[in-house]
Amino acid sequence: MLHVIAFERLAVAVSDLYFVDPNPVPGQEGAERGVRLELRLAEAGDLVGSIYSARPITVDRPVWRCDLLESVEHPGSFDRTHHHPRFRGWEPCPRVFVPELSADPLGWLTAQLGDPAALVTEAGVVDEVPADDLEALAEAAPEIVAVVERLLHGIAAGKLARPPATVGAAERISWL
Repeated sequence: MLHVIAFERLAVAVSDLYFVDPNPVPGQEGAERGVRLELRLAEAGDLVGSIYSARPITVDRPVWRCDLLESVEHPGSFDRTHHHPRFRGWEPCPRVFVPELSADPLGWLTAQLGDPAALVTEAGVVDEVPADDLEALAEAAPEIVAVVERLLHGIAAGKLARPPATVGAAERISWL
């Protein structure tokens, strides 16, 4: 399931995720599942037709990512929860584990989204995001976190982030 909230230039994309890394670092072996949230740059296209036509919308490259993940063997543990403060093009920087993020994922996420200027500054895209978007994102933080919480409940209930019928050595089932 994919949720997108877009402002003028910044968008938040949130999806459930089932993932098996084909080359895990030691201690990160096995399937993981959870919620992935990305800050992405977005663009509203020009009308393609009359004033009543649909408008193309592009949710483009990611600039920051938060993965509220847990190993499938340890549900509810948030033992794989991390974030990626920067991207190089489409590739994220290595996983950054923060004890506060695993201890209180929704509280940590709320605090981060409440200070979007710090996120886009660390991501190196502060010049690409209008100040109004930063204010709008901070105001929308509770709504965004509520979406994340609903997805986490769906995962715990076995309705989301489900494995494929046959799990291979590498899997990624998600919009993000």
